[in-house]
Amino acid sequence: MVRGRWDRLVGVAVTDETSSRPEDPQDRPVPGGPVAAGPAAPAEHPAPAQAAGGPDGGPEGPSSGTGPAREEARMPRWLPRAVILVLALVACFQLGSWAFHQLIGLLVNVLIAFFLALAVEPAVSRMAARGMRRGLATFLVFLGVFAAGAGFLALLGSMLAGQIVDMVEGFPRYLDMVIDSINRTFHTKLSRLEIQDSLVHSDWLRKYVQNSASGVLDVSATVLGGLFRLLTVGLFSFYFAADGPRLRRALCSVLPPAKQSEVLRAWEIAVAKTGGYLYSRGLMALVSGVAHYVVFAVLGVPYAPALAVWVGLVSQFIPTIGTYLAGALPTLIAFTVEPWYAVYVLGFVVVYQQFENYVLQPKLTARTVDIHPAVAFGSVIAGTALLGAVGALIAIPAVATLQAFLGAYVKRYEVAGEAGGGDAGGVAGGPAGGPAGGGPTAARPRRVRLPGLR
Repeated sequence: MVRGRWDRLVGVAVTDETSSRPEDPQDRPVPGGPVAAGPAAPAEHPAPAQAAGGPDGGPEGPSSGTGPAREEARMPRWLPRAVILVLALVACFQLGSWAFHQLIGLLVNVLIAFFLALAVEPAVSRMAARGMRRGLATFLVFLGVFAAGAGFLALLGSMLAGQIVDMVEGFPRYLDMVIDSINRTFHTKLSRLEIQDSLVHSDWLRKYVQNSASGVLDVSATVLGGLFRLLTVGLFSFYFAADGPRLRRALCSVLPPAKQSEVLRAWEIAVAKTGGYLYSRGLMALVSGVAHYVVFAVLGVPYAPALAVWVGLVSQFIPTIGTYLAGALPTLIAFTVEPWYAVYVLGFVVVYQQFENYVLQPKLTARTVDIHPAVAFGSVIAGTALLGAVGALIAIPAVATLQAFLGAYVKRYEVAGEAGGGDAGGVAGGPAGGPAGGGPTAARPRRVRLPGLR
C-alpha cells in the first residue's frame, strides 16, 4: 500500500516536469495510437510528426499551416509594382515612338534651319558688331541668299525651257528622219501623217492624258508642300540666327558654370566649321563658275551662264563625284554643237579639277574644313541614307564640327617608332641585330613623331 502511493507520487512529479518543459516533436502522440500513462521511452525510429486536426491538415485545410510551403506560395509584394512599372514603360515607349514618327518632318526642318543659322552666324555677327540691329542684319543676309538661289533657279529654268522649246520645234524634223531611216532599212512606206493620226486616235494616248490630268493634283500638292517646308525652314533659321545670343543664354542658364563654357565652346566650333565650310565652298563655286563660263563662251556652247553655274555648284557641294556629274551635262551639250568641243570641255574640266584639288582648295580650306576625301564621301552617303538630299548637304559640316570638337578634347600621344628607321626584322631579332638577333649592341627604342600625325 505504501509502495503504491509512492509510485503514484513519482508519476505525478514526472508528469509535472514533462508538461513544464518545451514540447519536443518526437514526444508528440501519434493520432489514433495508444495514450501512455507515464513518460514514453525514446524510440529508435520515431514516426514523423503530423499536424493535429484530421488527415487533411485540420479544419482549415493544408494551407492553414505556417510552414515553408505557405511562404513559397505567397506572391511577393514588389511584383504588382514591377508589373505596373513595366507596363508604364512600354506605354511611354509606344507613345514616344508614335509622336516621333508624327513629328519627324518638323524635326528635320528644325535641323536644317539650325545648320543654316550656323552658316549665316558669322556674317550676321560681323554686321551686328558694326552697329546694325541683329534682326535687320539677319534679314539682309537671308535676302542675299534668297536672291542667289532665285538667280540660280532662273538660269536653270531658262536653260530647260529653251531646250524644251527647241525639242518641240524640232520634233517633226526628228520624226521625219526616223521614218526615212525605217523605210530605207525595212523597205516600208510609212508617213508622218499616218503615224500622227494613229497616235492621236489611240487608246494609249487617251489613257495617258487621263492619268496625267489626275496626276496634276498630286504634283500641285507636292509643290505646295515643298513651299510650306521652305517657309518653315526659313522662319526657324531666321529666329535661330536673329536670337542666337538669347538662345545661348537660355541654354546656359539651366547648366552649372562648369558646363556653360563647354557648351559655348561647342557652339563656337559648330559656327566656325559650318560657316567656314559654306563660305569656302561658295568661293570655290564662284571661281569654278567664272572659269568654266569663259571656256564655254569661247567655244560657243549654248546656255553658257547656266552651265557655268551648274558646274560650280554641283562640283563643290557634292564631294568626290560631283565634278564628274557637273561636267557630264556641258560635255553632252557641247557634243551637239561639235564633237571636238565635247573633248575640249571634258579636258578643261579634268585640268581645272586638278588645279582646284592641289592649289586652290588647300589654301581656302586650311583653316575651315580639313576632312579626308574618304571621310567626306562616307559622311555624304550616311547623310543621304538618313535624311536624303538634306542629309547629303549637312553631312560634311556636321562631321567637320564633330571632328573639331573631338580634336579639341581628345588627347593624342606620340607613336613609338623603331630605332634608326630599321625594319621589323631587327626588332624581332632578325639580321638587323639586337639582343635577340645576336648583334653586338642592343637597339634602344626611342619615341618619334610620324609625319601626318599630331
